[in-house]
Amino acid sequence: RRLEIARALATEPEVLLLDEPFAALDDLLRQQLNEELLRIWTAQHWTGLFVTHNVAEAVFLSQRVLVMSKRPGHIVDEISIDLPNRADPIARRSDPKVGGYVNRLMERLGIGEPERASA
Repeated sequence: RRLEIARALATEPEVLLLDEPFAALDDLLRQQLNEELLRIWTAQHWTGLFVTHNVAEAVFLSQRVLVMSKRPGHIVDEISIDLPNRADPIARRSDPKVGGYVNRLMERLGIGEPERASA
């Protein structure tokens, strides 16, 4: 995965599309690559469009998260992520605001809602 990202960045793109680049990885390696990606972004400041189904990953990597609906897909929410310490992944992960962003995204996605009793 590192090599694929390095190849993409070698062309110095203005915008880089990353569609579920770490989906097949275990959680530990995924977090390491998220930190590496954030480090590279901090150094180079390219624009990335990162597609993921992992809510915590979206919050960790993003300055802005767009939430899409089911089919037909359209944007239903836009959440600005205001977390400091882009260069310090430990501080970023442990920021007290992370939980609020994750909860808001989970609510917007309908994850964790109680079962509704059928009438």
